[in-house]
Amino acid sequence: MNTENNKKNQLKKVADALLPTKSGLFHLYVFRGKDNKEHVALVMGKIKKDTPMLVRIHSECLTGDIFGSLRCDCGPQLQASLKQIKKEKSGILLYLRQEGRGIGLVNKIKAYALQDLGFDTVDANKQLGFEADAREYDIAALMLAEFGVKKIKLLTNNPKKIKEITQCGIDVVKRISIQIKPNKVNKGYLLTKKNRLGHLLDYV
Repeated sequence: MNTENNKKNQLKKVADALLPTKSGLFHLYVFRGKDNKEHVALVMGKIKKDTPMLVRIHSECLTGDIFGSLRCDCGPQLQASLKQIKKEKSGILLYLRQEGRGIGLVNKIKAYALQDLGFDTVDANKQLGFEADAREYDIAALMLAEFGVKKIKLLTNNPKKIKEITQCGIDVVKRISIQIKPNKVNKGYLLTKKNRLGHLLDYV
């Protein structure tokens, strides 16, 4: 089987257009992955294939990104990433449709209910029969490959993300911290990310 064709079959660009935002002008691309979900790439500036691009790989979080939930740091991380890209005048934000660290919206809300009973975010996922973090990053690597990007400066606190995107053939030449100071609601959540998931957080 042709490996290159097999890779292309896992990802298809289905739409693109300019997107003016508060953080500047982006070119928005929609890709449909092998999971039949529609993932988004926001691209600002010119892509120079030999220059490491600033990249944020952000997993969908309806409650945080849209409704401003205080349970997590997702919404502020998303906005901080767009501001950082604006500051550099170039970069890519990949918005992956893997809600709730890969367990989906319904199960994420069920996990919230368990957290209200005293479970932390890791044990809540496990109580529902899922891994602590079920996200995958092969789609992100394929999206970057579509733009000819092989070297990146990655906005993340998550070593697992660096490891997995590297295993997919992307060279992470630099990690850039993207920490959000905790609030009274999400401090325990952030401590769990630090102590049980290995996230590199200084504020908790």
